[in-house]
Amino acid sequence: MEALHLAGVVLPDGEHRELWVTGGRITTEPVAGAETVVREGFLVPGLVDAHCHPGIGVGGATTLEEATEQAITDRDAGTLLIRDCGLPIDVRPLQERADLPRIIRAGRHLALRKRYIPGLGIELEDPSELPKAVAEQARDGDGWVKLVGDWIDRGIGDLAPLWPDDVLAEAIAVAHAEGAKVTAHVFGQAALPGLIDAGIDCLEHGTELSADQLGVLAERGIALVPTLINIENFPGIADKAGKYPVYADHMRALHAGVGEMVSTAIEAGVQVYAGSDAGGMVEHGRLVDEIEALHKAGMSAEQALASASWAARDWLGVPGIVDGASADLLVYPSDPREDLAVLRHPSHIVLRGKIYA
Repeated sequence: MEALHLAGVVLPDGEHRELWVTGGRITTEPVAGAETVVREGFLVPGLVDAHCHPGIGVGGATTLEEATEQAITDRDAGTLLIRDCGLPIDVRPLQERADLPRIIRAGRHLALRKRYIPGLGIELEDPSELPKAVAEQARDGDGWVKLVGDWIDRGIGDLAPLWPDDVLAEAIAVAHAEGAKVTAHVFGQAALPGLIDAGIDCLEHGTELSADQLGVLAERGIALVPTLINIENFPGIADKAGKYPVYADHMRALHAGVGEMVSTAIEAGVQVYAGSDAGGMVEHGRLVDEIEALHKAGMSAEQALASASWAARDWLGVPGIVDGASADLLVYPSDPREDLAVLRHPSHIVLRGKIYA
């Protein structure tokens, strides 16, 4: 692999430094004969999509070939690390490819029969089966397990929790004993107390979190990935739910209040990370849209960028631009902290030491 030389302002520290890449890794020691890629610019740790589904399409599960194209789309938009949040297919072959973003797998969604999108998750017959299923997914994934915390219950015509509180507590304890963390899809308020009290590690969407609950998240270090660009689909979902008017009104209310919820979360000090929820209703390659949405919701431009770069990497235990780390970085001609739109036009995308743009 050809050695590279890069010089520029390295984020997040903001210092102008020289870096070399050899064997796909970053070094601060000069490498003889390295090709100089850039002399001036801004070097940013590769973007992180903390909620992404390479393997889900509009019609449900994709083929591996389609999942590969999705991952390439994400890569070409600057996403070099993906935390998958539940997939119906095994994407380990994608993890083996050096030209695709790194993927941290969460295995399959765990849900109850008829209480989630058909075909995407493992559908259990009874809530009591959850702890065993969590143990299996914890052993099969890369340190994360994904639960469906709530979904429409057609019997009541509104969002409702899937799991009793005691089962949740046991299941999350099982995951932790296996060395895995647990995250949960949750839209409404009813499922939140049980998830939070059970020791959940992260919440996806969390659209009806109260100010008091956000304070608890901040205190306990529970992360939040609000997926704002996916929440934009809620009015359309409501429009198609004519048989369930209570549910439709609820979804519209969640959409109307999500901006204030995220703003409150930021003010409370909750760890908020950028996730596009790409796959299905959201196209891949839209992470920058989510970063800009977080900025609009109250994050500074630097905080919004951090939520999808160095801060997200710290959270997931994947290093950024440091000596010995994999060379997964982006080069921009100007400072993206001053204008997030700059993120749409990297001059170079470097993944595992190879340039892709």
